Amino acid sequence: MGTGTLRTDAADGAADRRREQRGWYFYDWACSVYSTSVLTVFLGPYLTSVAESAADADGYVHPLGIPVRAGSFFAYSVSLSVIVAVLVMPLVGAAADRSGRRKPLLAAAAYTGAAATTCMFLLDGDRYLLGGLLLVVANAAQSVAMMLYNSYLPEIAPPEERDAVSSRGWAFGYAAGALVLVANLILYTAHDSFGLSESAAVRVCLASAGLWWGAFALIPLRRLRDRRTPARGPESARKTALPGFRQLAATVRDLRRRPLTLAFLLAYLVYNDGIQTVISQASVYGSEELDLGQSTLIAAVLLVQLLAVAGALALGRLARTYGAKRTILGSLVAWTVTLAAGYFLPAGEPVWFFVLAAGIGLVLGGSQALSRSLFSHLVPPGKEAEYFSAYELSDRGTSWLGPLLFGLTYQLTGSYRDAIISLVAFFVLGFVLLARVPVRRAIGDAGNPVPERI
Repeated sequence: MGTGTLRTDAADGAADRRREQRGWYFYDWACSVYSTSVLTVFLGPYLTSVAESAADADGYVHPLGIPVRAGSFFAYSVSLSVIVAVLVMPLVGAAADRSGRRKPLLAAAAYTGAAATTCMFLLDGDRYLLGGLLLVVANAAQSVAMMLYNSYLPEIAPPEERDAVSSRGWAFGYAAGALVLVANLILYTAHDSFGLSESAAVRVCLASAGLWWGAFALIPLRRLRDRRTPARGPESARKTALPGFRQLAATVRDLRRRPLTLAFLLAYLVYNDGIQTVISQASVYGSEELDLGQSTLIAAVLLVQLLAVAGALALGRLARTYGAKRTILGSLVAWTVTLAAGYFLPAGEPVWFFVLAAGIGLVLGGSQALSRSLFSHLVPPGKEAEYFSAYELSDRGTSWLGPLLFGLTYQLTGSYRDAIISLVAFFVLGFVLLARVPVRRAIGDAGNPVPERI
């Protein structure tokens, strides 16, 4: 075979890889609108108001006969959704690795979540239980889909490209979130002009996120491809059918043979729990504690989305100079300072909330993108989906702790300020744990080549 043929094959392979990477970016573009418009902006305050309309004279609702303060119902629903995801993700991840049929599972999870989100249009009156159910289904489905989506990263990007590819994916997602939020802001602020009540405008915004998710998920589902796996014996087939908890136990046993990978996951578990809780509870804090209107909250989250695009790309470039680990550690310091400042924000003054939003936006995308790419180096070849199920458990699976702490703190103190400051502990402890992980040795122990800068 001649040199020219080898060069042509290499060029064709690079072109195919770029095409697949571009398709991969579009799943972030599809599903990030759910995270932004639904989970971060509209659903928290709206579901809280629906619960409050159903509450008794003391401000409590009673799902399954359990007394729950209406202001805590959304946080508890988020926690329940994560517990459901914990049961499902390890099973789906192992099945994806052993069958090699990752794309059909991604499609099933994505369209389950998109359908549940679209059905949020039905949340009117005092239907807080329906709202909680749809939130549980949509959030759990998104977690499963993101686990499968993330597991493609080691296959579509060589080690030297992963920080950049992961950062571009997050940037695509935040760009989509910003674009849809502009439309949401126009619809919400001018709802009378469209012949809609305020409640109907919110429900349209919620449902449109589900439609967007389902429509743009078609692009990655067309471009991503499943890799063939070697034939498996009866024992492997039996393991594919393991219940979720047993499969999780099997994955954890395998992780224990790679203690440095497990140490990174523990650190990520802690600091990302704080990140996810800030994302899901910031709008509740702004509306209930700071007395900010929905339009102000939408504008603030739009600012976060715009700056997160730039922040994800900028932190990706910093990682090329200083390494992903040092850059993530720097972002955790910024998170701690920003969240502590949020405790002192005066009520009724939007400008300071915008300053807080700017600080969050600059570190949000980069800290998540670099964590994903760093973990991809710690995954043993052939176990991408199974290990990314453990990663997604750390990403969302343990994120019930933050909302639970937030909800309990508010239930005990009646103060959202106390609830928000309690989350600082996640970033401080996460910093300490990550600083102790020798990532270069961890990559070598996983059987992967060590990049020059990590």
